[in-house]
Amino acid sequence: MNLIVAADRRWGIGRDGGLLASIPTDMKYFREHTTGKVVVMGRKTLESMPRRRGLPNRINYVLTTDPDYEAERCMIVNSEEDLWKELEQYEPDDVFLIGGAALYNRFYRMCDRLYVTKMDADLDADTFITCFDDDPDYEVVSESEPVTENGITFRFVVYERKESRE
Repeated sequence: MNLIVAADRRWGIGRDGGLLASIPTDMKYFREHTTGKVVVMGRKTLESMPRRRGLPNRINYVLTTDPDYEAERCMIVNSEEDLWKELEQYEPDDVFLIGGAALYNRFYRMCDRLYVTKMDADLDADTFITCFDDDPDYEVVSESEPVTENGITFRFVVYERKESRE
């Protein structure tokens, strides 16, 4: 499984239930990596999306404890056990964890690859994830040159689990 996220320099990922910044190049990067793939998200992440429906051209899984929850274009799972059973049918490289913070923090260690858009700014986040730089089980395997868009400088950084490379 993979993870994909945009984070500011304090590993903040959101504010007031939404993204920290609008960066079209980052959205393109996200689409390029997840289109035609399986995405896994929590209910709050789904509800932060336009029209509260799954992303087009992807298989969308939403993990929620609400047994009556329904959403257009989404497969709803109500437990971690059910989620893992569902995901067994896909190649791990085709599965992307896309948020939110609770799922990132809970499941990132199950991911072999972490795609992080690192924004070189403090964007006054109120929602944070684990600092992957501090996790000795992961290492940076690629990092783009810095790009500046909408006043924010960022890099695309890819981390891999060390044991998956040995």
